[in-house]
Amino acid sequence: VYANPRAAELLGRPRAELLGHTLWEAVPWLDQPAYGDHLRGALLSPEPVRFHVRRPPDAGPRTVPRPFEGDWLATSLYPGPDFLTGTLRPANRVADASAGLTPEHGAPEEESGAGEPGPPIVSTAPRYRPIVLAVALTEAVTAHQVSAVVFRELQSAFGGRRLALYLLQDRHMHLAWETGFPPGFLAPFKDVPLDARLPGVEALTSGRPLFFDSMHDLAAAYPEMALDAAEGARAFLPLIASGRPVGSCILGFDRARGFSAEERSVLTALAGLIAHAMEKARRYESETALARGLQGVLLPRRLPAHPLLETAGRYLPGTQGMEVGGDWYDVVVSGDGMALVIGDVQGHGVQAAATMGQLRSAVRAFALGDRPPDEVMGGVNHLLADLDPGLFASCCYIRLDPATGRARAARAGHPPPLLRHPDGRTETLDLPGGVVLGVDPRAAYPLTEFLVEPGAVLALYTDGLVERPGTDIDEGITALRRALGGAGSPAPRPGSRALAGVADRLVVSARHTADRRDDIALLLATRRPGPGRSR
Repeated sequence: VYANPRAAELLGRPRAELLGHTLWEAVPWLDQPAYGDHLRGALLSPEPVRFHVRRPPDAGPRTVPRPFEGDWLATSLYPGPDFLTGTLRPANRVADASAGLTPEHGAPEEESGAGEPGPPIVSTAPRYRPIVLAVALTEAVTAHQVSAVVFRELQSAFGGRRLALYLLQDRHMHLAWETGFPPGFLAPFKDVPLDARLPGVEALTSGRPLFFDSMHDLAAAYPEMALDAAEGARAFLPLIASGRPVGSCILGFDRARGFSAEERSVLTALAGLIAHAMEKARRYESETALARGLQGVLLPRRLPAHPLLETAGRYLPGTQGMEVGGDWYDVVVSGDGMALVIGDVQGHGVQAAATMGQLRSAVRAFALGDRPPDEVMGGVNHLLADLDPGLFASCCYIRLDPATGRARAARAGHPPPLLRHPDGRTETLDLPGGVVLGVDPRAAYPLTEFLVEPGAVLALYTDGLVERPGTDIDEGITALRRALGGAGSPAPRPGSRALAGVADRLVVSARHTADRRDDIALLLATRRPGPGRSR
């Protein structure tokens, strides 16, 4: 709301561009996690917060004089009842360099001499660290994600470069995550009983954290324990959630240092947050494993064989959030033909998987009765509306006669299937469809007929294979159609697994995507030439 001319000059921005904006919008090079931590500290601390920032040489437009370009700025933040006031002044570059300050580290906890801690450069307001860690842990789901967040936050707050997390199971402490320790050093401590005389075990069994200012102090307390060559301090924190022991956390430093009373209190509070996050992650992973098993049972173990039809199916769970989904595919013998089915229940979780199982069973029941595709869609739609699980589903159902290639299809809000002709041409089958299942019990689903020639490949898929954040789904469908055209032609020989190779090539890029939000289901079918015919 206010900036004097000197502040604008030091920040390298005109005053008009500073006023009315947040500091990070107006001065982009200040938008760094370390500086944000100090700002949050000032909002929570009753005392002023002081730290150093380094202005990059190329920061901002050259609209004002910049005599201190590339130098350090000493920043002070003063809390107030209505506003946060900040002051800037050029800092001493020699002193800053000797302190080891960098743009990424506003307040490194380094030492200036052997065994002697250096003077405090900034106030890190450690009392707000539990709030920062609690916010960061909200995004962590698995034990590995929790461990990574814990290491990042503890390193940022206290400068520790070594971290080990142990979890309690069957009265043994199991090493769940480590970083920074010499290779193989923790191998003898990967599985230790609760009666072992080790600081991590005794911290958990006693419920009291243990702090050692140096490795010499640790060796004096535990003379029989193997130690690494580092001379640094160690903190052993018990992880206890709601009175239940979860494990222990070991934080290590490269050099000797003391732990103030405030730091000990903060680390103890952080240990409680870590314990709750770890317990939640373990429970989540257990439930996810159960849901994955449920979904694995609901998906077909093998697809039925037919001398004139080859099929291949693939399913990939989403990677983001590790939740089970409601995608499914199926192939069902229907009269003298084969029913090809693919569907997608809205959302994720056990409820989506359970609803998927109900729909798959219903579709199979209708298909075994050799009902036309439009009647199958109508019947399943009525069933889902009656069940009223609060979820809707999309589905594509194709009844194919392998002998003649005649296909009849109905579609309920599902992406259109693709067809690759024997000559390599591909097209998107523009099948008229109805609304998704479970929305309107009286909805109608048009019946469409088309021909699948011998050697042609029919592809059914769920939207997870073609949807990408920030892009139109039509672009994804076009990309899949091109990939299908270039995936090679499956061999027509009975017993050939060439179609399986085509399916693998179509999902290979999705398989290596680390942040895939949705599940993927893919079903391919190709007609083999009949006896006495050639392609």
